[in-house]
Amino acid sequence: MSSSASDRSERPPSAPRRGLLWRVGSWCARHPVVVVVGWLLLLAGVQIANRTVGGAYSDDFSVPGTQAQDGRDVLQAHEPSAGGTSAQVVLHDDQPLTDFQAQVDQAVTSLQHLPHVLSAQDPLPPPGQGAPPGGALSSDGRTAYITVRFDANPSTFGADYLSQVDSAVAPLRQAGVQVEYGGPLGELARPAPDDRVSELIGFAVAVLVLLVGFGSVIAAGLPLVSALVAVVVGLGLLGLLAALTTFATVAPTLATMIGLGVGIDYALFLLTRHRQNLMDGADPVAAAGRAVATSGRAVLISGCTVVIALAGLSVSGIAFMAKLGLAAGVTVVTAVCGALTLLPAMMGLIGRRMDRFTVRTPVAEGSGPDEESATGMWHRYARRVEHRPWWYLAAGLVTVLILAVPLPSIQLGHIDDGADPVSFTDRRAFDLMSAAFGPGSNGPLTVVVDQTSVPASDRPALASSVQQALTGVPNTASTAPLQTSGDGDVLFTTVTPAQAPQEQATTDLVGHLADTVLPNAVKGTSAATYVTGTTAAQVDFLDLVASRLLPIIAVVVALAFLIILLVFRAPLVALKAAVLNLVSIAASYGVLVAVFQWGWGGPALGVAGKVPIESYVPMMMFAIVFGLSMDYEVFLLSRVHERWLLTGDSRGSVAHALETTARVIGCAALIMVSVFAAFIVSDNVVIKMMGLGLAVSVLIDATVVRLLMVPAAMTLLGPAAWWTPRALDRVLPHIDTEGHNAE
Repeated sequence: MSSSASDRSERPPSAPRRGLLWRVGSWCARHPVVVVVGWLLLLAGVQIANRTVGGAYSDDFSVPGTQAQDGRDVLQAHEPSAGGTSAQVVLHDDQPLTDFQAQVDQAVTSLQHLPHVLSAQDPLPPPGQGAPPGGALSSDGRTAYITVRFDANPSTFGADYLSQVDSAVAPLRQAGVQVEYGGPLGELARPAPDDRVSELIGFAVAVLVLLVGFGSVIAAGLPLVSALVAVVVGLGLLGLLAALTTFATVAPTLATMIGLGVGIDYALFLLTRHRQNLMDGADPVAAAGRAVATSGRAVLISGCTVVIALAGLSVSGIAFMAKLGLAAGVTVVTAVCGALTLLPAMMGLIGRRMDRFTVRTPVAEGSGPDEESATGMWHRYARRVEHRPWWYLAAGLVTVLILAVPLPSIQLGHIDDGADPVSFTDRRAFDLMSAAFGPGSNGPLTVVVDQTSVPASDRPALASSVQQALTGVPNTASTAPLQTSGDGDVLFTTVTPAQAPQEQATTDLVGHLADTVLPNAVKGTSAATYVTGTTAAQVDFLDLVASRLLPIIAVVVALAFLIILLVFRAPLVALKAAVLNLVSIAASYGVLVAVFQWGWGGPALGVAGKVPIESYVPMMMFAIVFGLSMDYEVFLLSRVHERWLLTGDSRGSVAHALETTARVIGCAALIMVSVFAAFIVSDNVVIKMMGLGLAVSVLIDATVVRLLMVPAAMTLLGPAAWWTPRALDRVLPHIDTEGHNAE
């Protein structure tokens, strides 16, 4: 090892060098009114533009090239009235619905004439005839459903379209019939996501944490204002992007969660360094410039790390996932910009009045530069870790392994409408359908057989073979008779599963039909078979996500390893960071499985029953958590590295880094945990899942990993942690993480 030589070559020069970040921070602090007014104009401009031309959000799990999408395309080409996206208008009354024949007929006719509607099927039999078994009218005649087929997913049509649907079914409601919307139409009718309660809870906790951490009302308010303005600007930009492409309904909430969390964190780190500079005697402009030039570098590197981790989702090749990563990345970028420009402007505007209104005596960033004089709690804790590093490392490892115990039993799936609050129309429609027709009626499957290339003489035998194959398939409640398209080239029918759409039995049924039953039924012919419909598309999406999860994990881990290697020029440090982050994420996955899939506490969170883990949540969580965990890794290790370069004392460097950063990292983590956990009150189960998963991940990372495992691992590695092979040392760039040159 030649660490001493390389260490001396990396030591900062004695002459200060004011770089771009120093000039940016100083200029913003020197011209605060210009910067603040500029941000407010930007805020107003993007909000006005978003309200004028901004797009809408909707969930589209269809993926081109999957068998469900191909089957839908085939059916729509040959029998448009049976293709498209189907949704249910569910009717219920204590009286037999045949008593409302005129109103039902009028509603069906009105629905048929709406834009985008391919067909609407009347559920009632002709007057004088009984309801056929397996039809759209329940056996007691009190529940029925109108199947409406649209040329696209109705959740993309906007709120104005919903009012047209309401007008079409108004005669039924006026007659006293309960009318509920199921499927994609129910998604359109859901109340718009309202994150204000979650934001208020997160902000309230953040205020308390900042007041305790800083002791100053003004210092506590600046990170909140900076983060809020940056996030609102980011959401406005996301709305403008939504006019160009379709984002998932969870996209704005996810962007708000991530943007607020990192925005407050980044501002907190910068403001902490700025206040230390003020206490050291610097004037406000110089203090702001130095803070941006030092901690601002770590903010910039951390923000880039989060964005790169989110961009790694594009490797999945799934547009849905890539767009979720883009949505979260937008607010991360605006949060970084706000921390590096708006916050210095406000710090310059406040000047030395930062601690005018205090709730306790303000404290500095950490111990002073003299490490030998440090006697704080974190310094003493670090010294204890030094004496028993194996014990602390083992304690952290045992903790995360216990939390990760449920992980092997994880079941990915799609959460159906039955888990939504009863205040949602799609949940009420789900319950009515389940009670009257069985839970599987909420996720019917459409079987399509393309017999275009089959000779006409062989088609009757083919139809008989398919109908026979579909009879008595396990986990099916019913199978409708085969129908033939108008041109005779396509056979199609509806298969109703016995279980709800989110159940594993339904997922298995889709695979069994597509991979075994239908291919065997058409064996020896040139016919092509498909299983399509909303549920089949969700299963295809699930299979695709599951197949891409490991490659995404590999890419994100590799990117994180590369970033830490580039920043700190230390392969062992980069490897340690990647391994420990994997361990902490496994623990958070285990908590999700226990709470939602096993039902341990799910009802307390407002979740009806046990639900699978939403297919894209683990992939999304992995990218986000890996990016966020790099924040604390960069801030902590940069201080360890800084001290190591100055003293060459590996153990003392860890103690010094904990002493100077533990309080700030603790406050930042507590704020981020609070922001994420506040979204558990959301009505959306996926948002609850993301909020809990991210909160647990950050909590584990900031406590078990950052306080137990990292100090112990760094102590055990000793000087070897910063060893760089000569060949690697020659090709790696020199990145000034904490702005030593600016100091």
